[in-house]
Amino acid sequence: MNSGDTAWVLTASALVLLMTIPGLAFFYGGLVRRKNVLSILMQCFIVVCVISLQWTLFGYSLAFGPSISGIIGNLDWMGLAGVGAAPSADYGTTIPHYAFMTFQAMFAIITPALMIGAFAERMKFSAFLVFIVLWATLVYDPLAHWVWNKDGWLAALGALDFAGGIVVHVSSGISALVLALLLGKRLGYNARPIRPHNLPFTVLGGALLWFGWFGFNAGSSLAADGLAAQAMVATQVATAAAGLTWALVEWWHNGSPTVLGTVTGAIGGLVAITPACGFVSPMSAILIGLMAGLLCYLAVAVIKGKLGYDDSLDAFGVHGVGGIFGTFAVGLFAQAAVNENGADGLLFGGVQQFAVQGLLVVVAIVFAAAMTFILYKLVDTIIGMRVDEKHEIVGLDLTQQSESAYTVIE
Repeated sequence: MNSGDTAWVLTASALVLLMTIPGLAFFYGGLVRRKNVLSILMQCFIVVCVISLQWTLFGYSLAFGPSISGIIGNLDWMGLAGVGAAPSADYGTTIPHYAFMTFQAMFAIITPALMIGAFAERMKFSAFLVFIVLWATLVYDPLAHWVWNKDGWLAALGALDFAGGIVVHVSSGISALVLALLLGKRLGYNARPIRPHNLPFTVLGGALLWFGWFGFNAGSSLAADGLAAQAMVATQVATAAAGLTWALVEWWHNGSPTVLGTVTGAIGGLVAITPACGFVSPMSAILIGLMAGLLCYLAVAVIKGKLGYDDSLDAFGVHGVGGIFGTFAVGLFAQAAVNENGADGLLFGGVQQFAVQGLLVVVAIVFAAAMTFILYKLVDTIIGMRVDEKHEIVGLDLTQQSESAYTVIE
């Protein structure tokens, strides 16, 4: 066991938790109307509670436990049986198994939380609770097993996803789009602008996400080593390039750069570099950031308007599009010279790796979309997914949480 590696992974785990609360909570919370801000904060907070327990009871065993034909883990590690303070023979061999389990728990937590941005302001809280448990168990855990379990079937094909482009962002982004389409548009979506109620909250949340993302990406090295430093550098420069690109494109397209756009572009860069950060050089990371900023801008500012779907806070436009591009970017820019456990991408002679990354994208999209559709229909039949029209007009803070974020003193 290495104390430096252990200290870093424990710290990285805390950084990834910070990404959900308060990072994502404030980022999304500032983007909704004031009558719905508490519902966003509550959903982000309760995800931490619910998925922490799900992961401990059986989720971790399904994702990382001994494999059943590369498809799903068995339940040998149910309730963390056999998971202890000693290093794992399979995962993070210089850190306690508990540390690896905790680090992965933070990924399992934030992934369903990302979907909140697609159905903000219109989903029942009771339906939300049931849906996220089912989704985490039947979508996230199998995908994590396929890609990150040493015996997963996609891992066996050579799939590369350093920190969650497929497992986290494509799965949540595609599922977010499906949920947005099934739930339908918010009341008044086409009749009048629906504006953020507190952009400083969003900027604060975006900054916390950037800060916490170093734990997300550099922590995935599972060691305090050169690869962690490499991933951190790639993360920083890709994010900076994406934020700047969005600002410049928006300036050219709309006449002025906005703080919301710049922060959103930076998040798109963070998403895109996530699967690639441990496999690409800093210069490749800059190119990935530049392209991510442009692609996410087109998805959010152009394509969404033309297609007319109501992805409330652009969960698909940022996480789905950014994650898909980032996964392909691994197949383009990866270099075995950067990470000996990786491979060369297409631009460095690795045709096969590009094909594998393409397969990875197709499998994730089809699986996440199909399972999300099934789970939505199941929960909608039993509970009903969308709030009543009256409740939506009043706001979810009062109707779902019986609270108000802001008190007016007369």
